Amino acid sequence: MTNLFDLTGRKALVTGGATGIGEGIALALASAGADVALTYRSHAPEDTIAKIEATGRKAAAVRADFTDIDEDAAANVVNFAADALGGLDILVNNAGIIHREDSRDMSLADWRRVLSVNLDSVWLLSQAAGKRMVAQGSGKILIVSSVLGSQGGLRVPGYASSKHAILGLTKALCNEWAPHGVNVNAIAPGYTATDNTQALRDDPERSKALLDRIPAGRFAEPAEIAGAAVFLASDAAAYCHGSCVTVDGGWLAR
Repeated sequence: MTNLFDLTGRKALVTGGATGIGEGIALALASAGADVALTYRSHAPEDTIAKIEATGRKAAAVRADFTDIDEDAAANVVNFAADALGGLDILVNNAGIIHREDSRDMSLADWRRVLSVNLDSVWLLSQAAGKRMVAQGSGKILIVSSVLGSQGGLRVPGYASSKHAILGLTKALCNEWAPHGVNVNAIAPGYTATDNTQALRDDPERSKALLDRIPAGRFAEPAEIAGAAVFLASDAAAYCHGSCVTVDGGWLAR
């Protein structure tokens, strides 16, 4: 059974892979045998690159800002990964941002910035990678959503909207590409100890309210989200198409 999770020889691209959940996924894929390219924006990637290379796998990184992405920029990122690694078998759309503000005060610019990173980049990178994967008759595309893909949250209208939208995109791409051997699936992490939740974790009242709601009684560590990514990227998930694996400590069950 362990061979089903073996990613030896696979080539993976993880967006936002230098920190948080993205780094956890990148390191887990490398530990399972994959060579990994990652994108980063503000977090220096050298430490993550060193950790990947310590597993004996090839690593590469490219700076990319998805706040104003277009088709050419997406194609350049996908081509960079394929050129650096010698192919592309796995795309993990992880890069994302959050903006917390009362909905009545949120500017159109902030709305568009969140949607550009969290939705437009997922669509454009999946499209660019999908062209390559459909042509080769195989590939795994993973889209990182959130428990807020099923809920509205508080003061995060752009984030919640984008996370709902990419679950719909997961299903839409699955319908088109499953016949071509390309698996498109999603992961819905719960509250995880990353930069995106730092403000919540630093607020004693809000942090307690969240922890009281989580049956597991704690925030996840980024590495705890990564197992679902390894599963969906592996042959163990060969018949998973359009699925969403929730990793939330029981949050949605409460």
